[in-house]
Amino acid sequence: MRGVSTKLQWDIMTGVCVERLPIVTPPLNDMQKKYKELLWTMEVEKSLKSDHEIRLENDKIQEEMLKSDSRDVDLDAVSKITGQDFEDAANEELAQFKFGSIETEADKKGDKTTPERCLQRHLVLVAPIKLGSDLKTILPQGKWAEGETLRQTAERVLTECCGPELKVQFISNAPCGFYKYKYPPGEQKGGKVGAKVFFYYASYKSGADKNPDKAKFNWLTRNELTETLPLKYNKSVQEFLIEETY
Repeated sequence: MRGVSTKLQWDIMTGVCVERLPIVTPPLNDMQKKYKELLWTMEVEKSLKSDHEIRLENDKIQEEMLKSDSRDVDLDAVSKITGQDFEDAANEELAQFKFGSIETEADKKGDKTTPERCLQRHLVLVAPIKLGSDLKTILPQGKWAEGETLRQTAERVLTECCGPELKVQFISNAPCGFYKYKYPPGEQKGGKVGAKVFFYYASYKSGADKNPDKAKFNWLTRNELTETLPLKYNKSVQEFLIEETY
């Protein structure tokens, strides 16, 4: 007698990875610095002289002619501000210039609820999501509804979780990652043994996350994600995120 096979039933869900890209250019690593120096060397070797360099050369010629009492001296050129005078004034102005601080008020206060922090790093939006009787801090997610594409589900879920003021750009119609988990015994409903989560990636544009339930959303760095997300869940998320170089 053949055994009867039962096909496991899973809930289909989408999770949305909203990422704020670095606003300030991150510091270069050693390889990037060497490549930058190589490009600069090649540019200097192959480039023509600038107007300022030509001006400095002409000023030197006029200076030598003036010393030798030559009749070919251009007195109008000598009496004007020289290229060296201009360069000295520019260097003096540069020395007084001070770069603004990249440390924001959110950085000073340790406020993780805003994307206006860690301007040189990638930030990912996470939210407290109730999974059965547990509350887990993960990416915004929700169930797929009949008649929707997974992309449409991802867009709806993000609006429901974060509100319409959060503006993002979804990068693709296809999922960028996958994760599945089983429901604890006693929490399985409708014969479903667990959930299969299809991740979608979206780039943050503007606005703030204002969900109706006022849940505490956070914008986390790569290291903070590793410390906050469940271990296996974090591994699935890190697989489709770009690794930071510092």
